[in-house]
This record gives sequence, C-alpha cells and structure tokens, in this order.
Amino acid sequence: MPFTHMNDQERARMVDVSGKDVTDRIAVAKGCVCMQPETIRLIREEKMKKGDVLAVAQVAGIMAAKKTWEIIPMCHPLMLTGINLHFTVDDQGSRILITAEVKTRGRTGVEMEALSAVSAAALTIYDMCKAVDRGMHITDIRVTEKDGGKSGHFTQL
Repeated sequence: MPFTHMNDQERARMVDVSGKDVTDRIAVAKGCVCMQPETIRLIREEKMKKGDVLAVAQVAGIMAAKKTWEIIPMCHPLMLTGINLHFTVDDQGSRILITAEVKTRGRTGVEMEALSAVSAAALTIYDMCKAVDRGMHITDIRVTEKDGGKSGHFTQL
C-alpha cells in the first residue's frame, strides 16, 4: 500500500481530503511533566517568579493547537470548534498530567492539534519552572482517543 503523503515521484505532498465526508471529529491527547515535590508546591501556591504556570500553559496549549498547521508540514489548516486543556496535579507522583481535547467539523482529524496542545503546555511548564528544577522531564505524550471520519472511534490508555 503506497504512503498517502507521497506523490508519484515519491516526494512529500499534502493529502487531498476534498473527497472525504465532513464529520464531527474529536481527538484527546495526554502527557506528563515530572518534577520535584518542591516544584509542585511552588506551582500550586502560584509562587513561580514567571507567574501562574498552569494559566500560561493553558493559553500556550490553545495557541499551539490553533497553529499546528504552521509547524507540522503536512497538516491541513483547520477551523477548530473547540480546544480544552485540563491539568491534574499529582502530588504523590510528583507530576502534572495534561489532557487536551480538540474538536472540529471537517474532512480530516485533529490528532496533531491535540498532540501539539499537550506538547506546548508541557514545554511551557518546563520553561516556567526550569530555574528551580533542572531535572524535570516530559513523558508519555500520546493520543488516547479519536472519533469521527471513516476510521471510527479509537481509544487507548
């Protein structure tokens, strides 16, 4: 089966989605930023010198989802109908869990937009906290749910 992103000269191309049905589409992505317990405390108490870490990460994730087509070469520009990020501070695991849900009504899915949202939020958390915790690490960024289009519903943990 040929790659969908290759033309007859075996060069990259953007897939033509004009023949696909317009459907409601959703993607959920998740990721994690692991850090020291003291870093969690500073975030929770809003005592980071750069400001409210989770508020800034929320905006960064939304902006990244909207701009995904500008940084991932083969992504289509999409009219997104909804973007939501949720942060869970896990004190016991000393980490922040990030979930992004992205929606559209269109001809192609929003997995890349959800992944971009999680990635940008995680990178923002890292950037805002790196002065106090150089050992932070970002892990487990993945799509956990996708729905809409011909391939139907997909879910994984």
